[in-house]
Amino acid sequence: MISCSSDSAENQTEAAVEPITVYSSRAEHLIQPLFQAFTEETGIEVRYITDTEAALISRLQSEGNSSPADMLLTVDAGNLWHADQLGLLQPVASEVLQQNVPSQYRAPDNTWFGLSLRARTVIYSTERVEPAELSTYEALADRQWMGRLCLRTSKKVYNQSLVASLIARLGEQAAEQVVTGWVENLAVDPLSSDNRAIEAVEAGICDLALVNTYYFGRMQTDNPEIPIAIYWPNQDSSGVHVNVSGAGLARYAPNADQAKKLLEWLSSESAQEKFAGLNLEFPVNPDVPSVDLVKAWGEFRADNMDVDSFGALQADAVRLMDRAAYR
Repeated sequence: MISCSSDSAENQTEAAVEPITVYSSRAEHLIQPLFQAFTEETGIEVRYITDTEAALISRLQSEGNSSPADMLLTVDAGNLWHADQLGLLQPVASEVLQQNVPSQYRAPDNTWFGLSLRARTVIYSTERVEPAELSTYEALADRQWMGRLCLRTSKKVYNQSLVASLIARLGEQAAEQVVTGWVENLAVDPLSSDNRAIEAVEAGICDLALVNTYYFGRMQTDNPEIPIAIYWPNQDSSGVHVNVSGAGLARYAPNADQAKKLLEWLSSESAQEKFAGLNLEFPVNPDVPSVDLVKAWGEFRADNMDVDSFGALQADAVRLMDRAAYR
């Protein structure tokens, strides 16, 4: 009887825990299974609202200290940096997160933490390109690739962060020469999505493109015989450009303690494979292996640049792309 009474009291305590509210720009099918697993493991309910990162950041701004949001979950370090600069996030002191998330994949002030890695790399037609012809991001500006390159629009933050990384590494003048060369080598005007860029390579409109690997992974899942492969550039220099999806606690989080538990759990070994695997990304926790399809793409050297710098150079990158006529 005493044991039963204790269990009942514990259940009442758990029931009294307020749900966590997450604002997420990741699609519902990529987060709902994780939140369900967290609830099953901890008894803490997770409610979520999905929208574009711009809409969610604007909503946090307008709601101010009356916001119900406990966490912002979004993609690209540039977006996380922007939310931090607007004062929408709060620092989190956590030995768990310090251990699970390498320093280059989190904010210097611990206001946000990467939760998965995405590589923006080269995909090429295995029918028209030999991998030995490829080398670096910079070399895609060579005349060899005139009329053979496809790019997604410069309006997408993924490309803005890539160009920001070029500025950080090469300097603005040299980075502009590279981007101008890319534009001069385009087979068609910049495309609306990475999917369209991959489809253009498959259709023979162009021979190679710059994309996030998970877009290719989705197409490869549907068509394992697709005549396209991934190439890892800059292996003898800076390494492959990587970015993050990640999260931070909202500045006025009404349930910050429980949200911190969720953030720590998302970085844990038990959650990381699923978090990354659902979107065919790479786990940010170095102790967690990738899913088999991602692992089959082979190992590569990643750029070890602090991804926080992408946000700081984002405005410079946008101006540079505008000067280079990269639309």
